[in-house]
Formats: sequence, structure tokens, C-alpha cells
Amino acid sequence: MLIVRSPVRISFGGGGSDLPAYYERFGGAVLSTSIDKYFYTILQKRTDGKIQVISSDLRVMETWRDISRMELKNSELAIPLAVIKELGLKISADLFLASEIVAGTGLGSSASVCVGVLKTLATYLDLPFSKYDLAERSFHIARNVLGKPVGKQDEYAAAFGGLNFITFNSDGSTLVEPITLRSDLLRQFESNLMLFFTGVAHNSWSLLHEQEQSTRKEAGSAVESLHEIRELADHMRRALLKADLRTFGALLHQGWEAKKRISSQISNPLIDEVYALARENGALGGKIAGAGGGGFLLLFCEERHQSKVREAIAKMELREMAFGLDFQGAEVVANDPFIDRDDKCGMRWTFAPALIS
Repeated sequence: MLIVRSPVRISFGGGGSDLPAYYERFGGAVLSTSIDKYFYTILQKRTDGKIQVISSDLRVMETWRDISRMELKNSELAIPLAVIKELGLKISADLFLASEIVAGTGLGSSASVCVGVLKTLATYLDLPFSKYDLAERSFHIARNVLGKPVGKQDEYAAAFGGLNFITFNSDGSTLVEPITLRSDLLRQFESNLMLFFTGVAHNSWSLLHEQEQSTRKEAGSAVESLHEIRELADHMRRALLKADLRTFGALLHQGWEAKKRISSQISNPLIDEVYALARENGALGGKIAGAGGGGFLLLFCEERHQSKVREAIAKMELREMAFGLDFQGAEVVANDPFIDRDDKCGMRWTFAPALIS
């Protein structure tokens, strides 16, 4: 039995500049972190030549014998199916998929699924995939195989883990630079982050498609806003490295204002009301995670003001999700050949080491 987990992420600045329509012309960059909410992939061998995929979140199960003949279109399990087809190798196994996060909440769960399944199969088949390979191959599957209008940031966050400044160059290459903070500053930064679920989960494909179409125009408010958002990612990185968290919070607010100018669908009256309420009660800044329209509202708020913010938002009936930062990225958490007598798994149990703070 092989178990792999891959994290979801929150993005602070630069979101949208990771779309090919933008970075191929101007170059993009994103400041983001993965968090300790995970997608799990469990693999067990089969002996009948078939592949079975079970998704606990979608409550769907499908079994195939000849993957090459399967259609990706309209399949609820299109992502794992696309990964299996992309590798083009014969395998007989059960894949069980489960997530700690509801899909469509703006935390990059689709990318986490793709990276997790790819990491699982690469490990099982002894394919020498680096973290860059995992991220790029997953982006290729989402963008070119499945035809989704996605950017690159989610795949890189899931593959690498950690707090990173990720640069997307116009030639298609990508550079991941970890942001290294003092341990006390990192704890303070982490404690200032809050996530509230708006109650709306949906896919962001239409928003991303609209944003990509707007970005391809030579000029316009969407492109100008993305220029500002891209520049703010640099300013946020500098603020963190200078240990200036209040400025970071103010920049997060500035980025949210710029993001809303890209499309009228990014925010809505509920989000605007909750965000204004949070600011009135002490939050320095925030944004909707992901493309917008729903999902999680991220807030940056000093601890001394958090109780007031919680009380105010509780009246709006939004639930808070507790979380911490993740620094491992996609990883094997158990590799046990004993359970299903699979000699392709490791010869000993392997567990991920716990982080000591």
C-alpha cells in the first residue's frame, strides 16, 4: 500500500500573472504558501489487469481495463484518468482519493489532486520525477490534456510546499524561491492569517476563461490591474523579508482592490460586506482565495483584533477554518508492502517526519 498526500494553498499576491496569456507577454510572479489541508491518494495493487478509481468526495467509482480507450470528456474522474493516460504505462491497481477540503473553494484543490495522483504513480512506477517535473507535468495535464484555462501557481504550490515566491518567465520556465523567515516571525505571520468559508463552492473555469480573454487584449483595465497585482507580489515579498507585517497586510488589501477591477464576478455583495466588517474590526487586509466569486475569504489580522473579527463574522454565519502552514509539498507518508504483498512498494514502512516548532 502506498499513501501520498499533497497540500492545497493560499495565494497572497500575483494571482492571475501565472496564466500563460499574461506571463508569456510580461512575465509573472506569485507569492503563496501551501497549508496543512491535504488531498490523499491511496494505491493498492490489483491482479486482474484493471484499474479502479474511487473518489470519496465525489462519491464516484469507476473501473477500467483499457485506459487508452477511455474518454476524458464528461468523466467525473477526468483528472486521475488523464494522469494515468498521460503516463502511458500499464498498471493494475486501486486508487482511493480523499480530500480534507471541499472542491471549488479557491485553494487549488484540482491541482492538488493532479499532483497527488501523479506523485503516487511516479513513486509506484519508479519514475524519477523532481518537484519541477511534478508541477510542470500536472500543469500540462490540466491545461493541454483537459483543456482547463488554468495558471501554473497551484501545481507548483502543491508540488513544492512552503512559503515561496514563484516566477513565471515568458519562455515558459519557472523558478521557485523559498521565503526564509526567522522562526518567531514565521509563527507571528502564520498566527495573523485567518480563513472563513463563504459557503459557496464552485469551479472557477468561467472566471479564468474571462480573465484570460481580457488579458489577451493589448490594453484595458484587466491588464493594468494584473500589472499592479504582479508588482504588489514583489512588494509583499520585501515586506516579509523586512519583518514589516503591517505593511504586508496593507498590500494584501491593495491587491484585493486591484483584483476586483479585473472582473465584476470576482466579488459579490456578501463578500464585500464580510470583508468591510472584518476591516472595521481590525483586519489589515484580505482577499478571496483563488479566482473569486466564493470559496474562502483570507484575512490578515493581528492577534489582538482576531476575537472581534471572529465575533463580527460569526453574525454573518461564516465558518472559520483553522490551519497551519505546510513545508513538505507532495510527499509519500506511508509505503507499506506488507498489507497487499506488493513488491513494488518499499521494503520498509516510511512515514513523513513531524515538523518540530
